[in-house]
Amino acid sequence: MLFARKISLFLAGGSALVLVLSLFSVIDSGYESASGLLLVALLAFGLGAVPSMKGYQYTAWIVAAVVGGMLYPDRFLHLGEFDLRNKWLILIIVQLVMFGMGTQMSLKDFGGVARQPKGVLVGLLCQFTIMPTMGWLLTRVFDFPLEIAAGIILIGSCSSGLASNVMAYLARANLALSVTVTAVATIVAPLMTPLLMKVFASTLVEVKFLGMVMTIVKIVLAPIGAALLADFLRGASSRSLFAWRSVAAASLVWLALLAVVGWPWFEERLGESGAMSLSVFGFFMAAILFGVIYHSLLKHAPGIGKAMPYFSMFGIVYFTTVTTAAGRESLMSVGLLLFVAAVIHNASGYFLGYWFSRALGLGKNSARAMALEVGLQNGGMASGIAGSMGKLGTLGLASAVFSPWMNISGSILANIWSRNPVDDDAAVSDEKR
Repeated sequence: MLFARKISLFLAGGSALVLVLSLFSVIDSGYESASGLLLVALLAFGLGAVPSMKGYQYTAWIVAAVVGGMLYPDRFLHLGEFDLRNKWLILIIVQLVMFGMGTQMSLKDFGGVARQPKGVLVGLLCQFTIMPTMGWLLTRVFDFPLEIAAGIILIGSCSSGLASNVMAYLARANLALSVTVTAVATIVAPLMTPLLMKVFASTLVEVKFLGMVMTIVKIVLAPIGAALLADFLRGASSRSLFAWRSVAAASLVWLALLAVVGWPWFEERLGESGAMSLSVFGFFMAAILFGVIYHSLLKHAPGIGKAMPYFSMFGIVYFTTVTTAAGRESLMSVGLLLFVAAVIHNASGYFLGYWFSRALGLGKNSARAMALEVGLQNGGMASGIAGSMGKLGTLGLASAVFSPWMNISGSILANIWSRNPVDDDAAVSDEKR
């Protein structure tokens, strides 16, 4: 693999040469787009061969996705006759992303609430006040189309993602607190995100509170619940395993019945609210079935656990590519302004997250972790919500622009802080708070 990555870097140099020659009309300019996309893709793969650049690989793939979506929008919107923006495809992929995120969590993560209750409370307060408010302020300052403006508020209203935990680790900040806040924020997101969207974005786009709650339950809680169930089953007793396998078998029977009878039959008899409740119930039944199956797979093929983060990465790259392709025309007109908004939004999260945490009594080590928690939002969640609403190219556009920048800035800030660690006394006091 290392040899392949080195070859990739060598080929990236060749693509860069072709791009330069094409730009200066030394060779046919028709190679310009292809060599540009090939360059970033080869670099994204090849960076793994450079130890100091490994942390930027994911960011490089996101950049490659943006470039691909901008240069070849038609090719990334359809696969033959199939629309890659299909709601069911988006639902499946975002659930895969969230399941991959869940496999990196543990039920033990929630124990941090008892160990550091003040830090968790401060983190949640900062998470769900600073970023949606800053998003709303940016929509007042910049004249974005309504749905794109709502997308800025949407990504600010989502919880933090696993990227914040990775950056907290690299920054040598309070990683335990970061992991706990991410876990708890993800669990409360089905309530907080729709509430914040209703408060800040209802004048920009129609916000159906209950519908958005149900959507986030399906795309976030169900897959993460499946992953946490698999984590629980690893240490479960034989009796517990038998019980959960029995529930999984019942889930399979229920889902089979649903498939045979057909969803319209239930919808006609239960009405809209009843059908919505039954739908959520079905997703949780499927989550139990999937969690039990995944636990069994791990026993026979442990390597699958190491592969899950790559599935999540693939999902984010997919969303970024399709969103960019779908919103290409909008990006051509407001892309630069949206990038400026991303920089301001992100920087505000770091700055205010840190200083509000300090003002509320957290030590430097914890404040650094909270700065990264607040500044780094869950772009996958925002894309999934936008996709489920059929507005990937407008409401989801902000996440396609914000996500690459968040990963770049987060990596830079984490590296700066890692070279300037807080003193031992401050670090120790953090753990005791």
